[in-house]
Amino acid sequence: MNALRHPVVSAEQWLAHRKALLAREKELTHLKDQVARERRALPWVRIDKHYVFDTPSGPRTLAELFEGRRQLVLQHFMYTPGAEQGCKSCSYMADHTDGALAHLAQRDTTVVAVSRAPLADLERMRTRMGWRFAWVSSGESEFNYDFHVSFTPEEMADGTVYYNYVRQPFPHPDAPGVSVFYKDDAGQVYLTYSTYGRGVEVMMHTYNLLDLTPLGRNEDGLSYPMEWVRHHDRYETAPVAAAASCCGAGA
Repeated sequence: MNALRHPVVSAEQWLAHRKALLAREKELTHLKDQVARERRALPWVRIDKHYVFDTPSGPRTLAELFEGRRQLVLQHFMYTPGAEQGCKSCSYMADHTDGALAHLAQRDTTVVAVSRAPLADLERMRTRMGWRFAWVSSGESEFNYDFHVSFTPEEMADGTVYYNYVRQPFPHPDAPGVSVFYKDDAGQVYLTYSTYGRGVEVMMHTYNLLDLTPLGRNEDGLSYPMEWVRHHDRYETAPVAAAASCCGAGA
């Protein structure tokens, strides 16, 4: 957007436009509230499969990841075994987590990131990035495959995989997502919700702030929307040239 070509009006005219937009924003807020109610009303799936994760405290089951709370929000973080580092777009998601941890705990909710990479690699990157949230490895289990955020070579052979509830092309053996679980008083775990593709923007507070600005996300003309994103310790002082695609264009 060229600011010099943008309409400039009087304060009174601006106020009239702003009030019209406010009505639309209120509509969106009410719609979001309604969708949230419908999300909470979804039926649950009982998790009977025994998943074990590698954690800094030793092997832990899915139920143990709740840390004594009733709700678990789990980030499916793309970090393929053998990769130099975790996905930059998933890192962008994760950068928004630490500040919310204390507040979420007050609402009986734990947040954990899960990747297939070995725990030593996760811990090394967690230290590098300064993250405090729990990050565990599912590399020895079928967890990622069961939740359709990792794909075997056989699954990828025909050029499409089952991701975000449809078969579609996806260029990587791991994909991003967010899943939510509930644990009842008897210790039984249930899947209540999962979201993928652009649904993971729920973790990207930076996007919400950019959406308020005149330039917005400023992603027009990029080869895919998140091309500009870097690991937060890899940014230069000015926007930099494109890096290799990671999560893709947001399936």
